[in-house]
Order: sequence, then C-alpha cells, then structure tokens
Amino acid sequence: MTARSAKAAPRPAPAPRGPRSGGGPLRLYARAKRAWDRPLMAYYLILGGSLLITLLGLVMVYSASQIQALRYGLAPSFFFRKQLLAAVIGGVLLVVAGRLSVRLHRMLAYPLLAVSVFFMCLVQVPGIGVEINGNQNWINLGGPFQLQPSEFGKLALVMWGADLLARKQDKKLLGQWKHLLVPLIPVAFLLLGLIMLGGDMGTAIILTAILFGLLWLAGAPTRLFAGVLAAATVIGVLLIKTSANRMSRLGCVLPTDTGPGDACWQALHGIYALASGGLFGSGLGASVEKWGELPEPHTDFIFAITGEELGLAGTLSVLALFAALGYAGIRVAGRTEDPFVRYAAGGVTTWIMAQAVVNIGAVLGLLPIAGVPLPLFSYGGSALLPTMFAIGLLIAFARDEPAARAALAMRQSVFGRKLGFGRKRAGVRRKTMRRRVKKRPSGER
Repeated sequence: MTARSAKAAPRPAPAPRGPRSGGGPLRLYARAKRAWDRPLMAYYLILGGSLLITLLGLVMVYSASQIQALRYGLAPSFFFRKQLLAAVIGGVLLVVAGRLSVRLHRMLAYPLLAVSVFFMCLVQVPGIGVEINGNQNWINLGGPFQLQPSEFGKLALVMWGADLLARKQDKKLLGQWKHLLVPLIPVAFLLLGLIMLGGDMGTAIILTAILFGLLWLAGAPTRLFAGVLAAATVIGVLLIKTSANRMSRLGCVLPTDTGPGDACWQALHGIYALASGGLFGSGLGASVEKWGELPEPHTDFIFAITGEELGLAGTLSVLALFAALGYAGIRVAGRTEDPFVRYAAGGVTTWIMAQAVVNIGAVLGLLPIAGVPLPLFSYGGSALLPTMFAIGLLIAFARDEPAARAALAMRQSVFGRKLGFGRKRAGVRRKTMRRRVKKRPSGER
C-alpha cells in the first residue's frame, strides 16, 4: 500500500458561521467600539469638538449680530471682528495651556485666584466698574473693550480647588469633613458674594455648580453634600424672592404669552425663532427674529437664531458637539491616576456642561433666563478666553495619559519615517546616535 493510496486524515469541520445579516452590523459595532476605545479618542474629541463649536459660533455671531450692530450705528461686522480677535487670543491661550505641564498648571492656581479676586473687587469701585443690563460686573479697558472678571473666577475656582483637594488627598485629609470644606467653601462663598454684589445670579449658579462638582469628585459624604446643597437652595430662593426681576424671569418658564409688561417677550420670541426654523432652517443670515424682535440675539439667545437659520439639524449638531466634549472630559477625569488632573478635568467639564444646559434650557423655555452665554459659541471675549484656556487644560490632560503619550510618540515616529527622517542606509544598522555597525549576513553565526 503506497502513500498515495492511503486514506487522508479527516480535516476538522469549519466552525459554524452566524447569519450573514448579523455579521455586518456586529463587525461594524466591534470596529466602532475599538475606535472609540483608542487612547487618543478623548484628545481628538476635545480638540475637534471645541474647534468646531468655536468656528460655528463665529459664523453665527456674524449672522446674528449684523442688525444689532447697525442699530447701534456700528459697522455690520463690528461684533464679529471683536469675537474673531478674542478667538485668536483664546487660541493662543489654548495652545499654551495644552503645552504646559501639570506642575506648572498647579503653580498658576494661586496667582490666578488672587488676580481674579482683585479684579472682582475693582468692579465694585465707583468709576471703574461698569453696569450693563442691570448688572455691575464689568471693567472698562478703554475703547470698545470691556472685561468681566467673574468669568475668570470660574477658571480660578477650578484650578485652585483642584490643587487644594489634590494636596489634601495626598495627605489623606479628605476623610475629615473639616478639611473637605475648609478653605474650599469659604473661598467659593467669597467669589459668590463678589459676584452677587453686582447682581449676576447666572454666573453665581455656574460657580455653585463647579463647587458641587469638586465636592462630588472629592467623595463628599451624602449628608454633607445634601447639607451644602440645601443651604445653597435656601440662599438662592431668598435671592429670587427679594428681586422682582428674578421673580419675573422665574414666571417665564414654559411661556405661552408675553405676560404683564412684556416680561416674557424674550423667552417667547426665542421659542418663535426655534419653531420657525423647521428641519433645515430658513438659511444662514435669513433670520427674522434678529431684526429687533429677539433681544440679545448674538449673546444669550444665539442658540435660538441657530435654530431659526440652521433648523433642527443645526441645533442637534451643536448639542452633539457639546455631548462629545462632555464625554471626553469625563473620560479624562475617570482614567487618570493624578488627583489634580481628575479634579481639574471634572471641574472644567462640570463648568462647560452646566453653563450649556442653563443657556439652552433658557432658550427652550424650560429654565429661567439666567443671562449666561453658551460656552465657546456666544459673543463675548471675557467668556471665551478663560473657556479656551480651560479647553487647553483638558487637551494637556488628555495628552498626558500614558497610552496617549505612547500613541502620539508612535505617530510622530511614523510621520518622521514617511518624511525620510528615519530612513536607514543600506547595509548598516544604527546602534547609537554616533556609531553605525555593519549588518551581518543572515547566515553568519
């Protein structure tokens, strides 16, 4: 019996395959999940999402502010040019913040807090502070430029609070409620008091949200957290009850008419703008409400003009960008081992997401009008500059993850080889930067 006539050994049966209809979606889901879990995903989401929000905001500021500028006797592009200048300066701050190390960010925390408190005190000095729309929270810098120090107070509270909690965690002091609250709560109340002296309750709400975010990240006990929340609620109710303007704003939630004295005019026309936009909007620049019907179309209610001109598709795109930015910030805070990075990233994410919710909720008529801008989107250089610096913080933290650093180093080396920087000479192998050793033939022993 020859080898050819011998019977071949039976081959193992192939594994059963699933139905073809389920293979494609499952493969797509697996690929999407792998792409979503890549080390640089948070970095790209923060960088790309923030830049897209800022660029779309510049377009909408130009569209929404032209009529407002003409009403003031200014050039149609006046507000756009100021916002573009602020975006350029903010871009520089973003790059600088993204390149600084965590150690340098921690060193900047205390000087930033001191400077913010100093300028917030200057706001209350007669002749220096400027009152706008009933709130005295501005400083005139000369010409058309003004500064709102309370916007920088948000960044100061995030960085200083993160550094404080990180140092106390290193010393294992956060388990004691006294160390958890002092001096974080007194300093936060100092900033809140200076803001409320000017009457800006909207900014005070965002600052309170940042404080609660830091306490939550620090692992504050439920009783302590509930106690601080109850105290803040009581103070907020008292501040609303003692102000006729704030009470009227509270009465404009879910408006159906303009109300007595047209108190709900802005809230109602914001809903009109959103309702008239339809699915794809009336077209860029074709808003009707910005022709004097809707107050503050380029600042607090720019989201309404976006809905009118770009429709539901435009507003959902803005919401998706903010959702991606919020997810990336939470991911950075959740994956780090550095306590300062965790607190700072969580604080920045809380700040931006809370402010976006308050602004969009007011435009939709679901929340009272708080007078806070939409982050990175609304007109206002004082709000844009610290926010872009905060985005730079998130970018620096996302780049600092070990897996992200390794991925960036690998991509840089691949890019260098494509450009010819890593090309090897024929027949030689680099052992060091100075010495080259000839390759041995593959068969040599």
